[in-house]
Formats: sequence, structure tokens, C-alpha cells
Amino acid sequence: MGIALGLWAAGGAGALELTLPQGATMTREVRRAAEAYLVPTDVYADGQIPAIDAEGFFLQQAWRLDAPGLTSLQLQRPLRRQIVEAGYSIMLDCAARECGGFDFRFNTPVLPAPDMFVDLRDYRFLSARKEGDDGVSDYVTVVVSQVSGSGYIQVIRLAQSEAATGNLSAEDGAAGPETVTTGAVPDAATGPLAERLTQAGHAVLSDLDFETGTVSLGPGPHPSLQALAAFLREDPERRVALVGHTDTVGTLENNTALSRRRAAAVLERLVSEYDIPRIQLEAEGMGYLAPVASNLTDAGREANRRVEAVLLNTE
Repeated sequence: MGIALGLWAAGGAGALELTLPQGATMTREVRRAAEAYLVPTDVYADGQIPAIDAEGFFLQQAWRLDAPGLTSLQLQRPLRRQIVEAGYSIMLDCAARECGGFDFRFNTPVLPAPDMFVDLRDYRFLSARKEGDDGVSDYVTVVVSQVSGSGYIQVIRLAQSEAATGNLSAEDGAAGPETVTTGAVPDAATGPLAERLTQAGHAVLSDLDFETGTVSLGPGPHPSLQALAAFLREDPERRVALVGHTDTVGTLENNTALSRRRAAAVLERLVSEYDIPRIQLEAEGMGYLAPVASNLTDAGREANRRVEAVLLNTE
């Protein structure tokens, strides 16, 4: 027996019932009463993802299950079949490198670790559309990845009424902890960066990746840095601290120094490529003292290697 996701079809004509494998546990849910969502229709190319600019009631859910030996394709295939059987037309169905790898992953919304992990070498994405009787379309996207023996599934639903976003029910009682976001205070790693900074006070720059023991920042593009630079240009009085974090490999002293150097590397990128004045920036390091996930797994350590922007008092 699996887990039924009750997702209402466009115009309220019926429900899109997706059944997840038994043992899947919901890790996070985000609802917003009104949201614009760029629904990908093709792979990343020429610096962008072709997409439909849709608006409506937004529902984003992440699930985790033990899936040793299963591939991302095996996890995705039953969901794809159910979506097609419900009358949806597939717009895009691609695998990691085919989608655009890093660039595709970080230019489409994905919930942050530890609730959702995406292996850049092993994920699948699909988007689908169904037109209602009133001519208004309904959309669903699915991201699936296999990470260290666990399967991660994210479903995004865009509907035209609040009731149409539906809800989830666990037939086998496996619907676990969840976080519901209503738009009052955004999560530090989801939503527009400016909104996260002004309302949550800090924001994870989630498209920056650092390997264990290094301070090398990839060439980009990094949408989070573009957004942060635009935020700082809007008001020269704004200041942010860039704070580096590491996993627990090594001593606290070494990790604190390493995390500060990572933050400094981000600062230098903002100065050199985006012409942000140094007076608006500072770099600090916390080492491994503020984890966002368990350091007992590869996926958790990867999530903990991060840089956050913290909005400072400008008075």
C-alpha cells in the first residue's frame, strides 16, 4: 500500500491521485495563497530555462523514503504514469545532465536540505499541464533523486483556487513531520532572496557548492549572487554579513578558518563580478557550530557546507 497525494485537477473537475511507495514520509510542505511559478517546458540552454509564467495557489511538498538499489528513473516512472493517466500532457521529462545539470537544478525551485536532497548527477524532472473546461491550465512538476540509499521526491502543484491545491493523506500512516509556510515568514532557503533577507533576516545561498576542505567557488552562473547583488544595489545603506559553514570533518579551529575563507571567496566574487562596494559586505565563519542537517551522512555533510547572507542593522 502506498501514500495517496490528493491533488485536484484544474477547474475542480476531479482529483489527481498520485500514490507514492509505501514508507514515504513527508518532510516539508509549503503553501502560498498566490504565487507566480515559472513552469519549465524545456531543458536549460543559452543561460535560461524555457518556461510558462503561471500564477495561482501554490503547493510544494517533499517526501523521503528508504530506497536502496532503486534508481531515480524507477522512483519517477510510477508517478509519471499516474500523471499521464489523469489526463495531463507531459511538457518536459529529462534526466540530470540532459536537463542541464547544475544550471537546471539551481534555476528551478527545490526545497532545501535536509528536507529535500538532489544529487546533481542523478535526478529526474518532469512537468505536466492539464487544461480545464474554462481554458485555464493546471500544472504539476516532479523532481526525484536518489541520494545515499534514500529517495527524495518533490511535487509542486499550481492551481486556480485554494481548495484546488488539495492535501495529502498517508494510507499507511507514514506522513511524518511537516512545515507549513503560509507566506508570513519565509524559510531561509526558499522563496525570493530579498523576501528571505527582509523577513527572515538571513538567506542560504543554496547554489554555492564547496567540496570538503576547499574554498573553491565554481564559475557559476549563481542566481543567488545575482539576486543578492541586486538587493544591495537597491539601497546603498544595506549591509550583509556572509557567513560560512562547514561539515564536521576536521577540527573546530580548522573548520572555522575554512568557513571564513569560503565566505571571503563569496565576498570577493560579489566585489569583482558584481561591483558591490566592500563597505556593504563582511565575511565571517562559524565552522561546524550551526548545522542544518546530520553530519552522519554524506547528504547531511553536503548540506552543512554552505554560505548564508545575514542582513545587518543599518540604523
